[in-house]
Amino acid sequence: MPVLDHLGVTVVDLPRGIAQFDAVLTALGFEYEGQKDDSAAWYKDDETEIIVFAPRNADDADPHLHGRVGWQHLAFAMDSREEVDRLHRVAVDAGWSVVREPKIYTRFNDRYYASFIEDDSGIRIEFMHNPPRES
Repeated sequence: MPVLDHLGVTVVDLPRGIAQFDAVLTALGFEYEGQKDDSAAWYKDDETEIIVFAPRNADDADPHLHGRVGWQHLAFAMDSREEVDRLHRVAVDAGWSVVREPKIYTRFNDRYYASFIEDDSGIRIEFMHNPPRES
């Protein structure tokens, strides 16, 4: 059983959010479940479901600002640096903005390789590879 059952994220523009999330999530192996009213969802086997919601009030749908109270970011663990690079390219091609290019982040450790991207709604995700320290 997964530790996290589902994650819901509200986006400024639902059709645009679906397009941006679909590219990334399907590249990660999630299957698109479809759109239901004001939301769309993706799932992977028995793992966590990710749901994108339309805002309750479209007139008051400002993008999230990183560093403010609320969402910080979601990190997806990758099996290799090449996978970080691949997912980064998929996201950028789907319209996600680059926050930080793929590189080693020595402030975490000398093996931590990651990239950070953000969608039109200010939702930030990270692709990271942090292999175990060699014995």
